[in-house]
Amino acid sequence: MYSGSSDGESHEAAQRKIPPASSMLWVRNLRRFIGSGAGLGSEALMELETKRILLDIFKEKQQKSAEGGTIPSFYKKAYFELFIDFSVFFCLWTNSGFCLFLWNGGIKPEEGSISHRVQRLAKYRFLKKQSDLLLNADDLDAMWVCLRENCVIDDATGAEKMNYEDFCHIASVCTEQIGPKCRRFFSPSNFMKFEKDESGRIAILPFYLYVMRTVSLTQARIDMSELDEDSDGFLQPREMEAYIRGLIPNLAQLRDMPVAFIQMYCRIAAHKFFFFCDPHRRGKSCIKKVLLSNCLQELMELHQESEEEVTDTEQAENWFSLMSAQRICDMFLALDKDMNGTLSKQELQEYADGTLTEIFIERVFDEHVRRGKIGGGNTREMDFESFLDFVLALENKDTPEGLTYLFRCLDLQGRGFLTTADIHSLFRDVHQKWIEGGNYELCIEDVRDEIWDMVKPADPLSITLADLLACKQGGTVASMLIDVRGFWAHDNRENLLQEEEEPEEE
Repeated sequence: MYSGSSDGESHEAAQRKIPPASSMLWVRNLRRFIGSGAGLGSEALMELETKRILLDIFKEKQQKSAEGGTIPSFYKKAYFELFIDFSVFFCLWTNSGFCLFLWNGGIKPEEGSISHRVQRLAKYRFLKKQSDLLLNADDLDAMWVCLRENCVIDDATGAEKMNYEDFCHIASVCTEQIGPKCRRFFSPSNFMKFEKDESGRIAILPFYLYVMRTVSLTQARIDMSELDEDSDGFLQPREMEAYIRGLIPNLAQLRDMPVAFIQMYCRIAAHKFFFFCDPHRRGKSCIKKVLLSNCLQELMELHQESEEEVTDTEQAENWFSLMSAQRICDMFLALDKDMNGTLSKQELQEYADGTLTEIFIERVFDEHVRRGKIGGGNTREMDFESFLDFVLALENKDTPEGLTYLFRCLDLQGRGFLTTADIHSLFRDVHQKWIEGGNYELCIEDVRDEIWDMVKPADPLSITLADLLACKQGGTVASMLIDVRGFWAHDNRENLLQEEEEPEEE
């Protein structure tokens, strides 16, 4: 449900003149992402390229037929495939696009084959057609003008609103000025999505933001689909890295990135998409899931201009910021004492100033690090990709993906649940570091009982991953069991909350 403007605005705010769309920062930022839609080329060039490719294919078929002479009956299947190919050509010329997959049963064609070339051309035409249906920056400006010229001002809040009759009238005006491609945004179902006041009116600003977000997500899907070489709806790591590389010039906070660091940055940035959108580690991420993920929204926050005074803390918290990427690289290089490009257990033990427990580091290597060829078959060394997973899990402990990663390490017996004995074994190392740090003596059994009270598992004898996710405190519980600093933060949570509230009271 989209909400309209707040009813708590004062009457003075109503008198303030709302700036035109072109001067609003969020409009400029989104417009940079949407672009002009001219990236796929003109229709005339596309038609010439289509004719050239099809003519080459036809000549190639003719040459093969002339050289083959009489073909034995057991090659009749080849004739059927030939019929399929030319049927695909017909589909291509009729703009039916991806009908190719229906003809060849979804079988991936060989690289450089006729089917592969036709598939790429069909995909090109389909994406070009979808791109032509998008609103560009000028269209969005025209829509904003239409919305403001045909709305009414709410006397109480000063918000610009429209009822359904205004909505239909604006739809007609926009269709005349922009064309039929804007008509789909003015459906009755779209009007019903927004919060209405007592007079049945909706605010125009949330509606306009909805249009811009829809256009930007559609543009992102077209861009990703263009990079999806096998057209299966998934992006492989190199394809995701190529997508991010194409965004860098349009992201204000990344424009000054050193050229030598771009490849490493794309590698780091793409890895977060796969950590959250490829939970089964298949090496490919669904485009639809990427578009709906928080990762893409976090990446697009880098559109924010530097003039907005983005703090160092905000940049450090955004995984996709240049500062964050450089921090990850510096951290890995600092831990890699022998400079062999991988981390041993002893080297990883120094992560976060050595506050992580030894048993947790052991379990990380058991569950998430493959055996390497360096130093013998039994040697485990953590490469950079595994290190990125490790950091992402620790920095996102409250997410299902991060907690799933950590739970595999906590599950000492691999049974899918934790018992009181597991909790005791895990916390024993935390307790040892706690005492070594000069803190007061504590009882492990009391901590174990507190964890059980926090989780409230369905089975009173064991804690499952589902229990940790359901209790909404799974990240805190995991921190208490693997990191002495995490336990200290939990033990001093009241004092920390008080310190955070004091500046606000002043």
